[in-house]
Amino acid sequence: MTTLFFSHPACQEHDPGPHHPESPARLRAVETALARPEFAGLERREPALGDLATVERVHPADFVDRILGAIPPHGHAAIDADTVVSEGSREAALRAIGALTGAVDAVAKGEAKNAFCAIRPPGHHAAASNTMGFCIFNNAAVAAGHARMVHDCARVAILDFDVHHGNGTQAIFRADPHVMFTSVHQAFIFPRSGDAGETGVGNLVNVPVRRDEGVAAYMDAIGNRILPAIEAFGPDLLILSAGFDAHYADPLADLRLRTTDFTTVTQAIMQSAQRICDGRVVSVLEGGYNPVAMAESAVAHLRVLIEASNRRGDGQALLDAIAG
Repeated sequence: MTTLFFSHPACQEHDPGPHHPESPARLRAVETALARPEFAGLERREPALGDLATVERVHPADFVDRILGAIPPHGHAAIDADTVVSEGSREAALRAIGALTGAVDAVAKGEAKNAFCAIRPPGHHAAASNTMGFCIFNNAAVAAGHARMVHDCARVAILDFDVHHGNGTQAIFRADPHVMFTSVHQAFIFPRSGDAGETGVGNLVNVPVRRDEGVAAYMDAIGNRILPAIEAFGPDLLILSAGFDAHYADPLADLRLRTTDFTTVTQAIMQSAQRICDGRVVSVLEGGYNPVAMAESAVAHLRVLIEASNRRGDGQALLDAIAG
């Protein structure tokens, strides 16, 4: 079995304008990091354009038409206070969708053990009928819907470890008992949602972490709250909304993780996933706004996915360690 890496040059053509945190430099930094010899054997795939019917499993057709119609032939257009589109945004957004559906197809069919989608724009703040926080379409939600509808996955879990709460993903699935949404995020920052009391129909697990609680609380949230809940849910597929903006060098948050912490977190997730769903994991890039720190953290994450695809084991010792 193997790990697949999905990305496309078109995802760098989504241009929100100068000085915007969600810049093409983010993916360029990932590509630079992956030029190292250790990744020479990584199987890379360029995704097809995502199908609009697939997007419309999550987003109403009139919303999709409105957003795509707002993309200008030249220059930039703001579709909300934080989200700006350019002439390259249509293809970027649809290649992102194609990456997620292609990754789900490959993992569900047994072509790969797991997959990482290095795409942009990100998606976890996009709700069914509105954009927000740099996000156009909700990539993780589309992947979950695709897994449910095309591959008959009875249950899908989403683990969002971006430093900002995935409010859009939560809103889409808050009343769907077949999809579990879990999130560890910094409390009291954008988008100011994700309180522990937000539980949906028993399918939401939110663990906000205060800035003064830091790395230990973040690790505890995953080891003692989120992974046990996912294991009890028993999904057929685990989707990761992989944001790396909890890194200490990130300009938009304050949780102070280091690159090695993302290695530890990913190891715990993957070893738990081995027991839950035979290691079937699809990971998608969300936030991370210091390009160098984000790329190094994403590479650390990818390195663990590759290791996980090449070995088996229940990993209980590491789960015990991360739980403290």
